[in-house]
Amino acid sequence: MDVMGEKATLLETGRFAQPTGRDDPGPAPDEVRRRLAAESGDVEAMSVLGAMLLRRGDLDGAEPQLRAATAAGDRAAANNLGVLLHQRGYADEAAGWWRVAAVAGSAAAAHALGRHHRERGDEPAAEYWLRQAAEQGHALGAYALADLLEHRGDEDAGRWMRSAAERGHREAAYRLARALDGGQQSGTAARTAAEEAEQWYRQAAARGHRSAALHLGTLLEHRGELKEAGRWYLNAAKDGEARAACALGFLLRDEGDAENAAVWWLKAAKGGDGNAANALGALHAERGEKQTAERWYRAAMDAGDENGAYNLGLLCAEQGRNAQAEQWYRRAAYAGHREAANALAVLLLQGGDAAGAEPWFSKAAESGSVDAAFNLGILHAGRDEEPAALGWYERAAAAGHAEAALQVGMARLRTGDEASAERHLRCAAGGGSAEAAYRLATLLDARRPPAPAHELGQPAGEKSECEEWYERAAGQGHRPAQVRVGMLAAARGDVVEAADWYRRAAEAGSPGGAFNLGLLLAREGGEPEAAVWWRKAADAGHGRAALRLALLFARRGELAEAQRWSGRAVDLGPPEVTRRAARLRDAVRQELTA
Repeated sequence: MDVMGEKATLLETGRFAQPTGRDDPGPAPDEVRRRLAAESGDVEAMSVLGAMLLRRGDLDGAEPQLRAATAAGDRAAANNLGVLLHQRGYADEAAGWWRVAAVAGSAAAAHALGRHHRERGDEPAAEYWLRQAAEQGHALGAYALADLLEHRGDEDAGRWMRSAAERGHREAAYRLARALDGGQQSGTAARTAAEEAEQWYRQAAARGHRSAALHLGTLLEHRGELKEAGRWYLNAAKDGEARAACALGFLLRDEGDAENAAVWWLKAAKGGDGNAANALGALHAERGEKQTAERWYRAAMDAGDENGAYNLGLLCAEQGRNAQAEQWYRRAAYAGHREAANALAVLLLQGGDAAGAEPWFSKAAESGSVDAAFNLGILHAGRDEEPAALGWYERAAAAGHAEAALQVGMARLRTGDEASAERHLRCAAGGGSAEAAYRLATLLDARRPPAPAHELGQPAGEKSECEEWYERAAGQGHRPAQVRVGMLAAARGDVVEAADWYRRAAEAGSPGGAFNLGLLLAREGGEPEAAVWWRKAADAGHGRAALRLALLFARRGELAEAQRWSGRAVDLGPPEVTRRAARLRDAVRQELTA
């Protein structure tokens, strides 16, 4: 009898009825001895022989032996006769013999009879007989009773589930682990429950429960024990658990073994795992195999994973197929995919449909998309709706969005709330925002007292916190920060470091970096190269660089160039440069007309 995925036992030994194979090697010596004893009237031999034949699938041969032993009062034979009749489709007659065996004390028969009554909807009778089996220590009975009580919401279900698990029932161990794993405890109680859950997962997994092996692998992976996690994933994957095959693929990919990762993803995808199909799609997309990637993304959708539609949208958008991208984004967004809703809104906004974009941004943000909340802030800021923009920026910043935290920090600076500004700028800078690191550095820089002049030969002191933030921003390619780090290095007397930072900024297009590099080179005797960098800076609109070029050409006697660059400096400013450049321009003009 197949009950809740468990097979009915024979002779209460835990062995299961199996169909006979095609190649029959003939009766074993033990069977021959049993048959001879049965023919001489030995009741136990009849019972055991009947069970042996039943196990082999020889129902016709087993039935007379079991009926004879049952008639002689053998309870194990009565139970097994019930199994045989159930297999023949005579459920009511089977139940009658199970009742005979159960009344005689057979726990296995009580379990089978309880399952019979439950299948017919007679829960009181089912509970009575399952309890009889469970109280005799029958693992299957305890599990079936626990399942029945759990279905009714009876708190006693947990006790019997634990009893079944302790007797080696793997499904009970797994369900007990799941209950402990999903509890609402906190603190010490939560840790204790997690430790106990792991032990039950281990017990079920060791007995071949593939879902338990998957969950155990997941638990170990989260804990960083990747090697053991991989072993359990492998066990479950070999048993056909698609999710474990998928997880094993990700472990292999993270170790740099994309080839074997693809093998397991393929196995998982063929088993209906949408996540694995998406992973295969991404792998082929990275290789430039767009058509194959699209095929796997569609397979993910067919498996019910809307990430496939979202990924198809991304693929189409990368190829400039915006109409198709919008179609796939919409499909995923309507299915509740928040990042697809955000991507759809971005696509609509890029197409000039701000009115159509805003509801999708809102839907994504309300579903927890941090990027959507930030984008709503940008949308409102573009309309000069500062309070609404700030509200969305604050929401995104609270969820860890670095650029949103930067915007909140800048807003706080504008209102003079330096304490709040510093807090948000620190969050943004810590999250990787180079602009935030630079702004935080300037805020801290403005607070520190003037540094004493550096004497030659005197060791420089430790770097201040603001210098460290300047350097972090500079290391991320922030050009004003690179210029500032160069200036601080120059102030310490470190010309080499200063020149390096100025050059980095200048080569990245910073007029200030080019100007300062020119000053440094000129002081070191490299005036021709300095002129090259000043020209770059002046061409980019740097007034001081234009003035330096004018002075350089005036000293060389190249008055026409001096006049041109002084005029350029007058136009560029700032006011102090404009005044000096105007005087130089007038002097050069007089010299040219003299």
